[in-house]
This record gives sequence, structure tokens and C-alpha cells, in this order.
Amino acid sequence: MGKKILILNGSPRRKGNTSALVSEFARGATESGNEVREFFLQSMNIHGCLGCYGGGKDINSPCVQKDDMQKIYPVYREADIVVLATPLYYWTISGQLKTCFDRLFAVAECNEDYRNPQKETVLLMAAEGHEFEESSYWYDRLEQHLGWKSLGKVLCGEVAGIGDIKGRKELVTAYELGKSM
Repeated sequence: MGKKILILNGSPRRKGNTSALVSEFARGATESGNEVREFFLQSMNIHGCLGCYGGGKDINSPCVQKDDMQKIYPVYREADIVVLATPLYYWTISGQLKTCFDRLFAVAECNEDYRNPQKETVLLMAAEGHEFEESSYWYDRLEQHLGWKSLGKVLCGEVAGIGDIKGRKELVTAYELGKSM
């Protein structure tokens, strides 16, 4: 039986390099019998976390804000694997992904001890340069802080322009990682 995979695509470019990594990962995962659901965050109406600690009262609608996170929450709760896909912006994840990720705290608020749902995770990242250290540091700490287990990372540097990723080995790596799910 396949796994349920949630992809949070934090790229502002629907047909950019990060989205190419997502496409290959999703193709591999789907071919292996997994259920894949992608959210392209740039086209969604998602507000920043208010830090209000007012969520968690309703598992079906955990946040006090009612925006497009309402579409993500049920998929997130059911997901076995959460794929974080993002371009590298100022040495870290995009604002689109960070805003969405912060809002997942409302689901943790549903638990008395603010325990996050246990997930497996993957990082897909494209960048103009090669400096993935800060993003990797943040991602690697998800296991320590959230109890999530990393299944792998695909980090592709030197892909600034749309389409620069074409023919790169990282596309094959993303496909194979998806296929291994």
C-alpha cells in the first residue's frame, strides 16, 4: 500500500527549477503507487502566523485564521510524508514556504503538549549558487525539534534561470527518491 505524500511547493514560478524537481519527484512517487498531493503556495491565499496561541480548538479547522490553509490542513494531517520544495532565497527557504510551514503550528496546538504529528520528510531545493548550509541546518533540525524523519534531500545549485535545470542529474535523483517512497 502506497503512502500519502504532501508536497508544499514554495516556488513563485510554476514552471521554474524547483517545480521541475517537484515534477520528477512526484512522477517517481506516483509510479511507485503513492498518492501525491501538491500545493503551489504562490497561488494560494495564506496569511502569516499571528502567534496568538488561539488555534487547536477544532482539529478540522485548527487555526483562527480562515484562508487557504484550510485546504492544506486535512491533507497534512493524513500525510505520511511532507515534501518541502523551495528555491534558495537569501540562504534559506522561500517566504511562501516559511509562511505555510509556520501555520502548521495550529495543528500541533490541537495536542495538549503542542506535539507535532510525526512525519517523514524530503527537501527539494534549487538555487542560483551552492550555499545550502543554512537551509540544510534548518531542515536537519526538523527531526530534533518536530520528531520528523528525513528521507533525503535533493539540492541543485547553479540553476538561476528558468529551465537551467534541464538535463541536470538532480532531476534523476529527485525521480529516484520519489520512486523509493
